[in-house]
Amino acid sequence: MTDTDNPGDLTIDQHLAVATAARRLGEEFAGTFSAETIERFLHTSYDQFASKAAIAAFLPLLAERFARQRLHALARVEGHGDGRPIVLFLCVHNAGRSQMALGLFHHLAGEHALAWSGGSEFASEINPAAVASMAEIGIDISKEFPKPWTEEIVRAADVVVTMGCGDACPIFPGKRYEDWELDDPAGKGVEQVRPIREEIERRVRALLAELGVPVA
Repeated sequence: MTDTDNPGDLTIDQHLAVATAARRLGEEFAGTFSAETIERFLHTSYDQFASKAAIAAFLPLLAERFARQRLHALARVEGHGDGRPIVLFLCVHNAGRSQMALGLFHHLAGEHALAWSGGSEFASEINPAAVASMAEIGIDISKEFPKPWTEEIVRAADVVVTMGCGDACPIFPGKRYEDWELDDPAGKGVEQVRPIREEIERRVRALLAELGVPVA
């Protein structure tokens, strides 16, 4: 039995937060998905973070943010997208390389394209050295969080960029894949992470150029 299947496993505040999240998502996706679908995505997202979250009070917020991303992905798969290209960055822990790539992509592409990230064995927090390295160039990724990948997210992406997750990375026929060989920033200091960041930026810029996305 999962946390959200058993009402006794959540505090009163968590129940309230999850109910509020369900209401917000229901308003956001009204006319696209039923309340049952939205609640299912929210609850399964909650369960995925329940064993990882360092602070239980953050669970409803993490679940809401991840459920929102998954619902946007499902909408895209079902033909409700806005036409912007979507890139998915995947690594093992979703704590370093893929998070830096995500931050750089958002910074450079602005509203002209979308990007998501995920990990095959997602960590409980982002690598502090990666956060500090990105802060050096004015990009704040401190509010991001490691997360898994799900089928609808992979299916919605136009390009899937893998970074060291090997056979654990999802493979869908007909999907465009790129494998970026990059050093893992885990256990490294900011000075050692800086060259990794610079190489990721070079690759992100090249990918945006291939996709025809104007760079800010």
